[in-house]
Amino acid sequence: MARYTGPKTKIARKFGEPIFGSDKAFEKRNYPPGQHGVSKRRGKKSEYSIQLMEKQKAKFTYGILERQFRNLFDKASRSKGVTGEVLLQLCESRLDNLVYRFGLSPSRSGARQLVSHRHITVNGSVVNIPSYQAKEGDIIGVREKSKTLNIIQETKTKNESLYEWLSWNKNEFIGTFVSIPERIQIPENIKEQLIVELYSK
Repeated sequence: MARYTGPKTKIARKFGEPIFGSDKAFEKRNYPPGQHGVSKRRGKKSEYSIQLMEKQKAKFTYGILERQFRNLFDKASRSKGVTGEVLLQLCESRLDNLVYRFGLSPSRSGARQLVSHRHITVNGSVVNIPSYQAKEGDIIGVREKSKTLNIIQETKTKNESLYEWLSWNKNEFIGTFVSIPERIQIPENIKEQLIVELYSK
């Protein structure tokens, strides 16, 4: 399974926000990386570079490589609705993202590992494909023999405040993908229209 394994704080500094989650190193140096990171004399960015940066931010945020991301965009462009919003909805419907949203892991990369290592079930069956597209009404849970894992047990002490489009039973370690989120319900700071403009060229 292909995934990004490079330096995360450096990437987060490039975008000026902790896109991979809480990051103490980013908090100390939240300016662009490189010799001239704090310089205000950086050249004006072109329209293309702004669009490209936004696409890169979305890809790194959700942990998706270019080919998969392009396939998601093509699927979104063929679907009914606003292409940019549908693209984000498809990203949010990925199994690894839902595991992250349910609070089973503090990061999407950790959630991806839980899925890959066969700890997660969908409608009672083990699914080990992080990119699996969940559907409304799907029941996502933790495999019975995996419920004793420390990372899973720690979720019991966490706040149950979840997103409106999800429900979670922390005692049973079972959640429901209630509905596909509206754009306003997705907290990520991504300007999806710039991505649409980039791919439409």
